[in-house]
Parts: sequence; structure tokens; C-alpha cells
Amino acid sequence: MTQRMLEGFKVIDFTHVVAGPHCTKILAEHGAEVIKIEPLGGELARMLPMHREERSGYFIQHNVGKKTMAMDISTKEGQDICHGLIKQADVVVENFSPGVMKQHNLDWETLKEINPDLIMCSISCFGQTGPLSHLPGYDWIGQSYAGIIDLTGEAGRTPVFGEYAFGDVSTGAHAYGAIVTALMHRLRGGKGQYIDISLVEVLFSYHEMNVQVCTSSKGQMVAKRSGAHHGMLAPVGIYKCGERFVFLLGVNHQWAGLTKAMGREDMLKDPRFSDLIGMGQHKDEINAAVEEWLESVGDADKAVAILQEHGVPCAPILTIPEVIEHPHSKARGTVRTVNDAIFGEVQIPRTPLRFSEFPEPPDLRAGTLGQHNHEILREQLNYSEQQIANLETQGIIGSKNI
Repeated sequence: MTQRMLEGFKVIDFTHVVAGPHCTKILAEHGAEVIKIEPLGGELARMLPMHREERSGYFIQHNVGKKTMAMDISTKEGQDICHGLIKQADVVVENFSPGVMKQHNLDWETLKEINPDLIMCSISCFGQTGPLSHLPGYDWIGQSYAGIIDLTGEAGRTPVFGEYAFGDVSTGAHAYGAIVTALMHRLRGGKGQYIDISLVEVLFSYHEMNVQVCTSSKGQMVAKRSGAHHGMLAPVGIYKCGERFVFLLGVNHQWAGLTKAMGREDMLKDPRFSDLIGMGQHKDEINAAVEEWLESVGDADKAVAILQEHGVPCAPILTIPEVIEHPHSKARGTVRTVNDAIFGEVQIPRTPLRFSEFPEPPDLRAGTLGQHNHEILREQLNYSEQQIANLETQGIIGSKNI
């Protein structure tokens, strides 16, 4: 078997729920040995749905490929175990609120003395410094502070949010990239180092236009909620077609293709629509023409086919079941099946990183709570079976088949 790209690197994982676990899952899928340290009752993800035989599909999705330990890190014995593992490790990843790792003698200042070559990555909502850093935070809290939710919804109405974790997942992916970059630096003779990843800053970076437009215009142009249609550009947005919806973009050279698709080539000669600025200023007229045409077609799939024939970027608005069953998803293997010994089959999104030398994701499993306690203590820290039994009796380590 070909050695996977990160094989030989060891990661100690103190993460929970999504952002941190997503980072360490990618590391595990590309070959790193990831040892996940959980509290004795298990991390929160084990309590989230769906459940079969007390086993969480949510936990499986975000933790495939990791070895699992469960221990009380508030005890000296638990901290000694962590220090012993970290002394041998390349990377530590954690996403507690700032200050929690320090309470358990697992902060950067402590760990760099134990292992000067260590790469440590802390993931938090607000970062490790600043007036908000002490606050707990979640994806939607980060979206709120990053100006994301303010732009979502109908103009003049309450903002809305989506039930997905794009902030957490993308922050985990940013952390993965930062860790691999730091490892490359170390391989070239550099030192170990500490990485501070903030969910708010990751989300704020998604404003590809809004920040520079606001500052360059001295606050005269501020992005606002615009509902189904783009606030500055037209035609860009969501349009109803029959009983479904279509997203389309007809700007720049695609405008000509859209007018041909609609049978409205006369609009190409209209001076109001001669450039992006003019089209934006007259977006109501343009959007009305697009809506009228789509109403005449009456079928979203037919409309998309016509638009695609004319080179207009467009898509039907798909539901989750429709994405799962879509021929493109099936051809690309976008949905991946994990066969868990307890849960059974669980379908999860495929990790989107694709490498020519490793075309298929590895067949990995998520550990049960504390599954690898004995193996790791015995093989990596040379604990005797009696020592391990004593730790279990004292309630410092534990396990459960969930």
C-alpha cells in the first residue's frame, strides 16, 4: 500500500463538535495518526443525532480515522498522560474557549517547554486575544460578528440564518492548511510554533467585495440585505420557475447568451443595459424580464437546459435529497458511505480534497469512547496493565461502547 501523505506525523486532538474535529479529520484522512482526547462522558458530538444503539452518526462523520481516549484532564495523572503523548507528537489541536487549556496545564507556554518542535493550533470564535476573546462562540455567533448574517435575508426584514456549519467547516479547513504550512516550515529547518485561528476572521475573509467597497467609498456604499437578487449586479440571483427556483448569473459576456435564451436580443441594444453599472441601476427592469421568461417556460429543468445551451451560469436550487441523488454527485462520489460496526451504514460528505496519487478516500472508522486507551498507554507510554487498571479504578480513564 502506498504511504499516505501525512503518515508518520502524530496529532494530539483536544477538539469537539465541528471546527476542530473537521481539521483533525482531514489530517487523519491524509495519513496522520490522530489521538482524540475526550472527557469521560464523551464530547458533545456523541450526543447529537442521529443515534442507533447509542452511537451518533454526527460523531462518526466528524471523527473518522482517529484513535480515541477518554480521561479526566483535570487530574495530574490525566495531564501526565497528555504531556507524555505531546512530547512525542508533531501537532496539538484544540478548540476550547481561550483559557481552558491553561487551566489544565496544556497551554502553549507549557507545551513548548515539553516539546520545542511542537506545532500547536488553537481554534476559537474570536481568537486568543482582544476584548471578545474570553466569550464562548459558535458558528452563528461568528457569522453575526463577521457581518455575514446581516447580509442574509430580505431587504428591510429580519436577517435569517442557514442550518449548516460553513463557518466551522471552513475554519477547520483553514486550520488544516495552516498546520500543514507550519509543518513544511519546520521540515525546512524552522521552529515549532503556535497558530491562532479565529472563526470570525475566517468568516470576515469571505467578503470578497464588501470591505474594500465600504472603505474605498468612505462608507457611502455599504452592502445590505437584498433578498433573492444581488444588491449591485443584475441579473444575479434566485428566480421562480414553475414550482421550483433557479439561480442564474447573466453579467458580462453571459448577458448576450441570456438575452438570446430569452428571445430578448433587443435588450442588447438598450443603452440602459450597456455596462455593469447601468444594468445594476436598472436591475428591476432586467429582473422583471427574466422572471417573465422563466414563467413562460414553467419548468426549472427545461429552463436550466436552455440557459446552459447558451453558456449562462445557472443551477436549479436543490434540496439535500436531490443533491444526494444527483447524477453528478454519484459520478464524483460526493456522498461517501461509512460502514460503522455499531451504527451501520452512515452517509457523509466526501472530503473535497482530491489528489491524483490518492484518488479514493481511505476506508476509516470513528473510534468508540476510550477505545484506544489501553493500546496507546501500553504501546506509546509503556504503562503496565496494572497501571492502566489503576487509572480505570480511580476514574481517570474510562471507555464505553458508543
